[in-house]
Order: sequence, then C-alpha cells, then structure tokens
Amino acid sequence: MYNIKKNFGFGCMRLPMIDGEVDQRQFSEMVDTFLEAGFNYFDTAHGYLGGKSELALKSCLTSRHPRDSYILTNKLTTFFFEKEEEIRPFFENQLAWCGVEYFDFYLMHAQSAENFAKFKRCHAYETALELKKEGKICHFGISFHDHADVLEQILTEYPQIEVVQIQFNYLDYDDPAVQSRKCYEVCRKYGKPVIVMEPVKGGNLVNLPDEARAVLDELKGGSPASYAIRYAAGFDGMMMVLSGMSTLDQLEDNISYMREFQPLSQKEMDAVDKVRNIFRSMNLISCTACRYCTDGCPKHISIPDLFACMNTKQLYHDWNADYYYNNVHTKKNGKASDCVKCGKCEDACPQHLQIRNLLEDVAKEFEKTCR
Repeated sequence: MYNIKKNFGFGCMRLPMIDGEVDQRQFSEMVDTFLEAGFNYFDTAHGYLGGKSELALKSCLTSRHPRDSYILTNKLTTFFFEKEEEIRPFFENQLAWCGVEYFDFYLMHAQSAENFAKFKRCHAYETALELKKEGKICHFGISFHDHADVLEQILTEYPQIEVVQIQFNYLDYDDPAVQSRKCYEVCRKYGKPVIVMEPVKGGNLVNLPDEARAVLDELKGGSPASYAIRYAAGFDGMMMVLSGMSTLDQLEDNISYMREFQPLSQKEMDAVDKVRNIFRSMNLISCTACRYCTDGCPKHISIPDLFACMNTKQLYHDWNADYYYNNVHTKKNGKASDCVKCGKCEDACPQHLQIRNLLEDVAKEFEKTCR
C-alpha cells in the first residue's frame, strides 16, 4: 500500500543544529546512513524548527536522492491558515520548501476538538482530499492529540482518513490525559494503521533517573531508547514508529535494533513496567519539549526549558538546575513568575498539562530569593 520498507521512521523535529541552524553536513550523513540501512520514511511539518526542517530536507534529502527512494510526510498546521483560501497556497509552498511535486502522506496536524472545529470550518479535510485526487497527496491522514472520544468522532465523520498518528509510549499508555491506549484502541476499531510519535517521550525515556536506568541495565541488552521504541513498535497495527534523532550516534543506535526488529520479551516488558512505576512515583513534569506552547506566549517564557530545570532539580537535587534557570533559560526570556495566565500555552499543549499551575511551582522553586 505505502511502499514503506520498514516500520521505523525519521522524525525531523529535532535535527542536528549549529548556532541555531540545521547542521546540513551531519544531517546529510544521517540521511544517507538511514537510507543505506534500508529505511525510507521521513516526517516533517512547517512548524518544526521554524520552517528549517522542510528546507533541510530539500537540501539534504530530496535534492540528493531519487524521489522513489524515500517516503515523505508533511502536515497542515492550524497556525498557518485562518480561512479556506489560504490552505492550497500554503500547501504549494510546502511542496516548494521540501523540493517535491507530491507528498506521500499529508496529515491534518495536531487534531483536537478545538482544532478539528477550525479545520471543518475552513474545509481543510475537503481541500486535502481534492489535492489527493490531483495526485499531489498519495495518502491522507491525521495526527492527533486529544481524548479518544474526539478521535472516534473524527474517524466517524471522515472515513476517508487512511492513517492516524498518535503519541504512544510506555509511560503514556494508561495516562488519563494523553490516553495512548484508548486512542490506539479506537484506531484498531476503525481499522486505521497507526504512526507512533514520541515513543521516547521527548527524550524522557532516554535520559532516565538512575534508579530506572539500573532496571534496564540489568537486562544487559540495548539502550534505554531501544526498549521504548521496541515497546511501541510491538503492538499490532503499528505502521510506523518515528524517532526524532539529532546525532549520528542516536541514528546508528536506533538502526541497530530496528533493522531486524524484535518485540520486547516478557522479561523486558516486566522491566519496562518497573521503570514506569519509578517515573510515576517521582511526579516529574511530563513535558516532551515539542515547544508548541512557546509560540503564542506573550511573555516569551521558554516553558519546556523551565520544566526541564524543575525535573532536573527533582532528580538530582544539585545547583546545576538553578544555574541554568537563572543564567541561561531566563536570561533573555521570561521567568515562570512572569506568566500572565492567558492560557494560550495550555490550549496548544499536546500533553494537556496544567502549565499555568506548573509555572507557579517552578517559580516557588527557583525564584525564592526574588521575593
């Protein structure tokens, strides 16, 4: 159906960077290594790296490799259109930015109850389906961040949807906010192949607390990322598992266990359960650093970085977190206490975090001397 060679894809939201720009030399090497290993799926969106992801794909992938050697997915994001007439010109720009004449997959991005209402109002689904008839989209789908009942509504109203991209990892499997398991079950009910995003939860399942890492180290097997990605890929109906890779080492590690994929054994599943319970006992902020929350912040608060500082303080109890909070992440951006409670961040958050309350906690922890 899709000419996809393997069930592991290159997510292009977290590329190698130098001084704020994509490191094209390293990214080209990563692209070549990925293709040579027998993988061919790349995923992007215009909002990734402020538009730099699409342009990097043009420079490092599409201008250097034959069109039939790779599968390219792009998305329509709510921030880039306000009315129906703006969708098609934006889509044509995306083709130009990526340097292609068609997208293999085109997804309605970050669908939620609120975003779906806007997409319906602007006839975005209908426009995408017209583009598919014209041959500019091969396969039509959605990426989704909301509760399972909303997903069921969308799949009922638009049975033309061919694939669904959801957040799915062992930490979020039964999380009441993310509802990974319930959303997965809706996809299975409607017979939709699943694309997995955030299998390592923005790096949270790679940079593990010492106690959790010790559990996986006892297995004497692969890296922490390997257990997270193999966990997600082991469920029935998983068409693709995406990984956002920013170094060649990360890429080579992922290739090492996904080239000849094997699901987790029962012993490995038991270890993952232990790690999940360790995380739950620590009450860490489950931010994936997607940075959707920062675009509309009137105080330019670097919310994911402040949450990372909070988690680091919780894990290691050392002065480094305070240093980064005061001297790096709030030097040119707002402090947690600058939050004006507008709620734009919470509307944009795929994790459904209570960001305003969490920023209050961050301020209490790191701004004690300021009061």
